[in-house]
Amino acid sequence: MGFDGKETELEVERVFIGAGCNRIVNNVSWGACGLVAFGAQNAVAIFCPKTAKMVTTLPGHIAAVNCTHWLPSSKFGFKANNLAKHLLLSGDADGAIFLWEFSLSEEKWRNVRQVPEKHKKGVTCIAAFMVSPIDAIFASSSSDGAVCLWEVKTSESNREYELFLLDSIFVKRPMVALSLIALPGNTDYIALAMGGLDNKIYIYSGERTGKLSPACELRGHTDWIRSLDFSLPVSINGETATLLVSSSQDKGIRIWKMALQESRNDSKHETCLSSYIKGPIFSVGSFSYQISLESLLVGHEDWVYSIEWHPPQNSSAIETECYQPQCLLSASMDKTMMIWKPERSTGIWMDMVTVGELSHCALGFYGGHWSPNGDSILAHGYGGSFHLWKNIGMDFDDWKPQKVPSGHFAPVSDLSWANDGEYLLSVSHDQTSRVFSPWFNNISNDKEAWYEIARPQVHGHDINCVAMISGSGIHRYVSGAEEKVTRVFEAPISFLKTIKSAGLQNFNVANDLPTDMQVLGANMSALGLSQKPIYVQAFPELSEKDHEGITTLETIPAAVPVALTEPPIEDQLAWHTLWPETHKLYGHGNEIFSICCDHAGKLIATSCKAQTASVAEIWLWEVGSWKAVDRLRSHTLTVTQLEFSHDNRFLLSVSRDRHFSIFHIQQSETGETSHRLITRLEAHKRIIWACSWNPHGYEFATGSRDKTVKLWTLENGGSSVKLLVTLPVFNSSVTALSWLALDQPSNRGLIAVGLDMGLIELWGVSNPKAENTAPSTSLVVRFDPIMCHVSTVQRLRWRNGEKSEERRGMLLASCGADHCVRVFNVQFKV
Repeated sequence: MGFDGKETELEVERVFIGAGCNRIVNNVSWGACGLVAFGAQNAVAIFCPKTAKMVTTLPGHIAAVNCTHWLPSSKFGFKANNLAKHLLLSGDADGAIFLWEFSLSEEKWRNVRQVPEKHKKGVTCIAAFMVSPIDAIFASSSSDGAVCLWEVKTSESNREYELFLLDSIFVKRPMVALSLIALPGNTDYIALAMGGLDNKIYIYSGERTGKLSPACELRGHTDWIRSLDFSLPVSINGETATLLVSSSQDKGIRIWKMALQESRNDSKHETCLSSYIKGPIFSVGSFSYQISLESLLVGHEDWVYSIEWHPPQNSSAIETECYQPQCLLSASMDKTMMIWKPERSTGIWMDMVTVGELSHCALGFYGGHWSPNGDSILAHGYGGSFHLWKNIGMDFDDWKPQKVPSGHFAPVSDLSWANDGEYLLSVSHDQTSRVFSPWFNNISNDKEAWYEIARPQVHGHDINCVAMISGSGIHRYVSGAEEKVTRVFEAPISFLKTIKSAGLQNFNVANDLPTDMQVLGANMSALGLSQKPIYVQAFPELSEKDHEGITTLETIPAAVPVALTEPPIEDQLAWHTLWPETHKLYGHGNEIFSICCDHAGKLIATSCKAQTASVAEIWLWEVGSWKAVDRLRSHTLTVTQLEFSHDNRFLLSVSRDRHFSIFHIQQSETGETSHRLITRLEAHKRIIWACSWNPHGYEFATGSRDKTVKLWTLENGGSSVKLLVTLPVFNSSVTALSWLALDQPSNRGLIAVGLDMGLIELWGVSNPKAENTAPSTSLVVRFDPIMCHVSTVQRLRWRNGEKSEERRGMLLASCGADHCVRVFNVQFKV
């Protein structure tokens, strides 16, 4: 097997994507196709609520995605029963709007085009209504104070889409809420409702293909308008009307009735009187409409960010006929979503269902959305998380939480596989660490579906680095954050039982430990910086005895750690899956930046942010005693990555000072640790971001901002270093490297290269030990951009450093600044 492209073929399969939602309103859209779109940093992410799996991410935006909108959305699902292709709009913080096409039959995506004449500032909202099953009119608002109206037309070939700018409206204050509707009784005319950074709702109306003019203003709210939604036309007491619902930061929800007037021949006196009593009247063409306040809904205790009508439902066998249910969904920063309906007897709107009130970690909801058939509701929260409830009741409402995809909502800085590769641990600037793993379920068709199964650390600082501590049966890790302390965490019994339930490991939980020493889980301290253990014996006593007189947060465990028998939902992850912190390692003078553990699980090396040689020291810590046993000085700026050789004899470090250093590490029989600096070499012209050892030898790779990857080897028993080969210059800075050993006798390998632009490449290396000849290298596969990150690749890790003979494929994990954790299966075809 070689790497000349003839003997070896590689096939890359996407196994898992984990990502959180951008923390902004209007970011989520549930389409008539059943898929949910949302922004994850600069990517448009798609997930399937039925399978609770992320489907894909769409690259193209160069700024954070602020809003998404399906064409048709769940609101117009009744028009999309036999639609082969669905469209998606996405707007970003740079003002650009993209149009995407999704083919249901092929399950393929296409970036159709960028909407011309982009906004000058970030897009804040996109709203649309379907003129026909394939044509739509949509409006976009921006922080630049502009509201643009567009028409999307599909050509007969159904492959090309035409975009026409119908109108541009400029307002004094930016709009953040929009809603469009065809006027009742006169579908050639449309109404546009806008709300923003004042307490008024602005109604514009006009011909569907022409300019819009101001119609009226609706007053009543006392704070900024946050959400607007028109219903389909309904009949109220013999009147043809459309209902407009609005929500605001004043915690209130208002329902407005836009009724079609019988005639425009009323006297001026009657018009003025009617307008004064009921509400404003405006005229469009030969029709006039009156808007009046129908209801005021009060129930939320904080800002109401989202309000949405129940999707229309088919009323007969004729697919185009439908009716508008009198039902609303609201989402608020008070951590609840409410379903509102009018009482049958009085007609007064009441909150019939409230969900989310126990989500004490959700920190409020930014939006709520109906599924196309109205049997599920989805919220996205301040913590970048999704919350899904489904009505499983037959004759009555019974809303139960469902599994959803989850992930980080800030750049993911580092990741590490467990010792045997059972699960993947990642850390992020969202101040959490998360465990992702396959969950083997015999009921499901998927042999192994990946989920987030634990959140070991919820911290008060951005976490920069992590390393699992090696050792059979040991589940411990060390992490470093934007603080001077390195923290050690150990898995509690609840987690060990959980991974056994997932079918990941056949082992017996240590029942021979003293009962009072078994750690069941952990509790968060008041300041959120330390996690204290909950013991098995103490936990039932605290939960059963009378708490009278106990008032401090420290003495009452809020967490309820249990062994999970199915993948957890967000409420369980956020609070009940913490790991106890067992030790703190003090010594560095600045924030911790890089960590690694040797393969024997005896030493840990750490570095911190530095601008001088004294601060840039690498500290060695002994596992077990947790004492600092040595300090290695070589670099003058921050050490960006550390890695031990396969036999733990050498420690490789790379730095912002453009140098790499190799230290010879010796441990005596008495346990004393000493080191010797073998070499310090300026290897690149720019910062060195990444390094990786050959798992079978003393060859290693370095990657730099100068867009190069260089392969080196230790010679003369480790006393000198030789440059073997420099790979061709890449298109972007090299930010991550990971070396996989394929065959020990021939010493062939596969190097995964991650780039600053988000792309990943695999390079084959063969015969690196041959004397007087450079090793042969070749590009084996370049990952499809739609599978890759859309921002900097922060770290790459093969599940095992060596490919086993019984496995055709190997798992490669990656994390990036796009908030994503990704797992790929690299299949070897011989």
